[in-house]
Amino acid sequence: MDRSVGVIGAGQLARMMVAPAIELGIPIRILAEAAGAPATVTANTVGDFHDEQTVMDFARGVDVVTFDHEHVPQAILQAVEAAGVHVRPGSAALHFAQDKLAMRERMSELGLPVPDWAAVRTRDEVAQFLAGHHGRAVVKLPVGGYDGHGVRFIDSADEVADWMTETMRSEFPRGVLIEEAVPFRRELSQLSARRPSGEFRAWDLAESVQRDGVCVEVVAPAPGASAQLAAEAAAIAREVAEALDVVGVLAVELFEAEDGRLLINELAMRPHNTGHWTMDGAVTGQFEQHLRAVLDVPLGETRRTGAAVAMVNVLGGPKNAWETARADALALDPEAKLHWYDKTYRPGRKVGHVNVVSAAGASDALSRAVRVARALEAEKLGEIG
Repeated sequence: MDRSVGVIGAGQLARMMVAPAIELGIPIRILAEAAGAPATVTANTVGDFHDEQTVMDFARGVDVVTFDHEHVPQAILQAVEAAGVHVRPGSAALHFAQDKLAMRERMSELGLPVPDWAAVRTRDEVAQFLAGHHGRAVVKLPVGGYDGHGVRFIDSADEVADWMTETMRSEFPRGVLIEEAVPFRRELSQLSARRPSGEFRAWDLAESVQRDGVCVEVVAPAPGASAQLAAEAAAIAREVAEALDVVGVLAVELFEAEDGRLLINELAMRPHNTGHWTMDGAVTGQFEQHLRAVLDVPLGETRRTGAAVAMVNVLGGPKNAWETARADALALDPEAKLHWYDKTYRPGRKVGHVNVVSAAGASDALSRAVRVARALEAEKLGEIG
C-alpha cells in the first residue's frame, strides 16, 4: 500500500490522519494554507487552496487527493479531476456538503427525512415561512457556515434583514436556507465510510451535545437508542453515501425530534468531530478508515471496544495548558486518551479532546472524560472542583 495521499487543509483533522498513515505505510502529503497550522509538522507544501495552479501542482504529486475541510472551490476540484487525479470524495459529492440548499434539495428528491425548508430571498418570504411554522425558524447561509457561524434562530423577518439585501442576493442568487426550528430530544451522529468499490461500514450511532454551535461532548452508543433507531440511522447513512457517491468518511448529523422523527441536519464528507471517539473506542478509527476508503483498500472493523465511549472537547483554556496541565490531567485517569491539536488559543476554540472507554457505561465514561478535559482547561488542578 505505497500509493500516496494528499490532504488539502492542515487543521486537526489532517494532523490526525498522519499517525495512521505512518502505521499503514501510506506516504502522506499535506497542503497547508499557512505555516503554523496543526498539521504543518508534516506539511510538504504551504499555499492557497483557492489558487488553481497551487492545488494542481500539489495534486499531481500524489495518487489520491482528499480533504481536511470542504472549502476548495468546485472549479478547482473539477480541474484536478479533469487532469486525471483521483479526488475523493469527488466534486459532485462535495457539492452537497458545500451548499446547504443543494443538500436539502437532493435529500428531499431522495425521499430522505429533513426538516421542512425553503429557499428565501426577501423579507416577505421569510415572514411567510415564519407564519406557517409557529413564528420560529432557523436561517442558514447556504455556503461557508460552520460551528454556529452563518446560522440564526429567528422569530421575525427583521432579524435576518441584512441577509436579504441586494448585496447578499448577488452573493447567494438562489437565496438562503430557512428551516423549521425542530423541537428535538437530542442530536445524533451517524458515522460511516465507503470505498469506490462500494464496501460500506458504519460505526455505532452516537449522541452529541452542542453549546453555542460548538460540539462539546459525544457518547457512543447513543444512550437509550433502540435497535430500530440505530438501524434507521445506519440505513440513512448508507443511502446518502450510495446516492451521492461519497468516498471516505461520511458524518450524517441528525435530530431525534420530540415527535419521534429522525431528521437529517448536516452532512460532512470527511472525518468529523463527532467521530473522534472512534480513535480509541472502535477497532478502526475514523482517520485510518478514511485513508483506507480513499485508497480503495478493504475497510477495517468498526466494532466498539468497550461498553461505552465518551469524547469531550477541550475548549480554550490557558495558553500554556499543554505544558502545565498535561501531567495533572494524565494523573486523573490513566485510562483517558488525550489528543492535542497544537492550535493557538482563543476562548471557546477546540484545542484538543479526551476519549474514555468504559466497561461501566456511558455515565462513567462521560464523567471521567469531562474531568480530564476540564483539567486541561484549568490554570491549576484545584480549579476543576
